[in-house]
Amino acid sequence: MINGIVSGIPPIATEFSTGATGANGQNSSASFADVFQSAVSDVDSLQNSADQQLAKVLQGAGNVDLGKTMVSVEKADMAFQLMMQVRNKVVSAYQDMEKMQF
Repeated sequence: MINGIVSGIPPIATEFSTGATGANGQNSSASFADVFQSAVSDVDSLQNSADQQLAKVLQGAGNVDLGKTMVSVEKADMAFQLMMQVRNKVVSAYQDMEKMQF
């Protein structure tokens, strides 16, 4: 059951580990900013999808499954919470690096 819910969450951790080295020996994976922007975009699309389904339920459309709508809203909420935790960890790491004396 958890795997079904987690499948809608952007794979942030796997995007970091998939970086392969190119022919010149440099890492050919995307930068952290690109990965984070992609994750934000994925979370935004989940939120938009949940909003659309919720609007259909509130309008009284008869062909909308309330259970699927609730799952969609929870997926969007979980993805947002995960993104915020990653953001908080990055900010914390940056602040720790600022405090270091070189």
